[in-house]
Amino acid sequence: MGTILVIDDDDQLRQSFQKLLTQEGYRCIGAASGEAGLELLEVESPDLVILDMRLPGMNGLETFKQIHLLEPKLPVIIMTAYGTTETAIEATKMGAFDYVLKPFDIPDILKIIAQGLDAGKFMRSPVEMDMVPDGGFKEAIIGRSQPMQEVYKAIGRVSSTEATVLIRGESGTGKELGARAVYQHSLRKDKPFLVINCVAIPETLLESELFGYEKGAFTGAVHRRIGKIEQANGGTIFLDEIGDMPLSLQGKILRLLEERCVERLGGRETIPVNVRIIAATNRNLEEAISEGRFREDLYYRLKVVTIWLPPLRERPSDIPLLTDYFMARFSRQASVDNPGVTEETKALLSQQFWHGNVRELANTIHKALIFNRGTPLSPEDILRAIGQDVHPGGVEDMDDEKGIVQWVRKEMMNRHREDLFDAIMDRAASIVISETLKVTEGNRSQAAKLLGLSRPTLHSKIEKYHLKMKTSVSSD
Repeated sequence: MGTILVIDDDDQLRQSFQKLLTQEGYRCIGAASGEAGLELLEVESPDLVILDMRLPGMNGLETFKQIHLLEPKLPVIIMTAYGTTETAIEATKMGAFDYVLKPFDIPDILKIIAQGLDAGKFMRSPVEMDMVPDGGFKEAIIGRSQPMQEVYKAIGRVSSTEATVLIRGESGTGKELGARAVYQHSLRKDKPFLVINCVAIPETLLESELFGYEKGAFTGAVHRRIGKIEQANGGTIFLDEIGDMPLSLQGKILRLLEERCVERLGGRETIPVNVRIIAATNRNLEEAISEGRFREDLYYRLKVVTIWLPPLRERPSDIPLLTDYFMARFSRQASVDNPGVTEETKALLSQQFWHGNVRELANTIHKALIFNRGTPLSPEDILRAIGQDVHPGGVEDMDDEKGIVQWVRKEMMNRHREDLFDAIMDRAASIVISETLKVTEGNRSQAAKLLGLSRPTLHSKIEKYHLKMKTSVSSD
């Protein structure tokens, strides 16, 4: 799970970390001084460093500067007592991942460690594009279809600029990999890259996580806290699921984009920051704007450059490539020989409707490989991994009620999600609208009449289901 270097002159604390982190599945090594820590850094290549500010000889700040000089992408968590908080804040401004106060709560420190390891992985693990499938140990964006060629071109064009990037696509299409690829090919690739998931963090905590707070800003704010945006100064912030960001925070993000400054909670000081924003969402932002859930001015500030990641249904020719890639990658991870995949299996996989896109395809292949007995994956292996007989082609080939019922039951068994009803209805609606547009040869006015919808409603649904590419004739 990762190697963690603890630099602290307190023998008992290092031993406690050794016991705790080993129990959590990490490898832990320790050093009693900054000098010893730097020696271990070169020999062991840790994934994260926990560094005390008060050390004999070379102090914590000096040690951090040397670590940052040697490994600028290595996440460093500072440990400090109340009396040295300002020093820790200074180190954070210089690029330290975060800091914790002694004494600290075990759940809190474990959470920060996990976040730090993730951040280090994002910064240091390259994302390949259109990689050869047998190099499956690396994370990669796979595909040679025309839609994916457009994605590669967009990443290449925008990476070397300072433009704000909005990455859009359905759930499971690889938006995070796209963001990392933009970062790793950018002018800021040696600077911090921090990820904020706007859904995973409770609304009450998201503002302080992003912007930080001053001592006394609220009950429990016993010291100043630097926010993630300040921590990433000079680097890149990835705002994942920005379509779900509360309206109350959208104005502050807009100010950041317009004025390049932030204010901590409870503070009056305007703090200049130099960060690049990459945002991603699977939401229909145009619909959210019309419903008052997303700011229109922020929308236009974010979409300086928009990269669309296509769903698998729009690039079925890439599914065999993805299958080979995931087989190579998961076999290597499990330290087993790659049994391969039959052509019949690839054909079956290519015919399926993958609501969860690449993520669902990957999970299915991984599950099939786990229960495989060393022979090439067969269609039966895939059907067993899915959990039920699959109707070839998904909903499109179902011409009776029985077929629809089978499909709905499969969705209920395999989609553990709160929006299951909406997902099924959206899929059905997208097919109805797509078929109607085919019948009317792309004439949206006629399609709206046939469906009993107003033209604005039809337009919004075409946008929502990304059906524009499927209509080659003008709207009237």
